[in-house]
Amino acid sequence: MMTFLIIVHGIICFLLITLVLIQRGRGGGLVDSFSSVESMFGTKTNTFLTRATTVLSVMFFFTCLSLAILSVRQSISLLSDRGSVQAAVPAPSNQTPVTPLTTSNLNTQEPTKAE
Repeated sequence: MMTFLIIVHGIICFLLITLVLIQRGRGGGLVDSFSSVESMFGTKTNTFLTRATTVLSVMFFFTCLSLAILSVRQSISLLSDRGSVQAAVPAPSNQTPVTPLTTSNLNTQEPTKAE
């Protein structure tokens, strides 16, 4: 189901992009380059392209919403194939722990002699 919906969504995206680019806008659009597209539906070309864009944009919205709902229900992560990622923590060594310097233990430490 998910694969079918992704394919339909891709087709709708391609058609929607094509229709938006074909429409005559302020700059003329791609219709200036393809004059045969403008006469494809006669005098109602602009109305058809506007309605087709509206229908495809509603279908785009519903496929986006459906894909989002399906992905949440399946709860598939992009990192699910990699297993659990753990932070690299070095193994503890056999050294004595280092006591941080504070004002309370500053006076109690013995001064070291320079050799």
